[in-house]
Amino acid sequence: MSRVHDALRKAEQSGGLPNAPRDARPPVRPAGTILNGAGASAPPAQDPNSLSGLIDRIPVIKYNPSREALVIDATRPEEAPTEEFRSLRTRLNHLQTLQPIHTTVVTSPSPAEGKSFAAMNLAMAQAQLAGNYTLLCDFDLRRPIVHNMLRTERSPGITDFLTGKVQLHDAIRRVAGTNLFIMPAGEAVINPLELLNLKEVKHMLDRLPSVFNWVILDSPPLLFAADANLLSTLCHGTILVVRIGSTTIDSVTRAMQSLCQNNVLGIVVNGARRGELYSKYIYYQSYYSPKDGSKGEEPAE
Repeated sequence: MSRVHDALRKAEQSGGLPNAPRDARPPVRPAGTILNGAGASAPPAQDPNSLSGLIDRIPVIKYNPSREALVIDATRPEEAPTEEFRSLRTRLNHLQTLQPIHTTVVTSPSPAEGKSFAAMNLAMAQAQLAGNYTLLCDFDLRRPIVHNMLRTERSPGITDFLTGKVQLHDAIRRVAGTNLFIMPAGEAVINPLELLNLKEVKHMLDRLPSVFNWVILDSPPLLFAADANLLSTLCHGTILVVRIGSTTIDSVTRAMQSLCQNNVLGIVVNGARRGELYSKYIYYQSYYSPKDGSKGEEPAE
């Protein structure tokens, strides 16, 4: 009997019975896979947590922004709006060196204050940096607009993934020739807040930074839905967008008070007059960047 026990012990240590093929051993599931919307783990042969595994399976769409979207143009970096968002990008990337900030909600106190415009252009500015994979998620499930800004389909998207209809890579698109990825809202749902309370939302937002350096969420206004408040508790930070001549001090105060935690990274002021911005940059370019490379004369006031 002792010889039998010894043989079984050796077989166990070698991973199977003597002369048994190695493929006969049960497969080992990889740890830490992203869950799909139905709560089941992804197939072990494809690890969505892997950068190459997820990125390579995401479909690519043509870069075709609508004229009304006012998306900044990477080929015209001298324009004032582009420079403003690059400045915002620099501030956020500096904050990221001080603390782990990878997911942020972009919201506003009230509608029509430019939150989607700010979220889109911030994501575009981040994606212009080499290797800076940036994901823009349209969590404004009540009035989504990101898919219209880039002229792509609304579905499949976030709601389709959370309800288990598609895998994660099917809900994301990559904009051709860029580091920008978008996750549109998906099919319309009658209970967006209840959907956002699913554990899969937190699980997804916790895992996405392993693939994307920045995950930017466009959300509903704070004073008109509880969605942004909930999402802010699941993200590393919140950016509040206000509009000159529209947003009141009272609405900003109430919006700040509605947040469950103090994780506001900053406030973006939207609606500055185009002439004021461009006059400043024309002054800068004419004085500091003359065509011959020398320092120019200061323009007369």
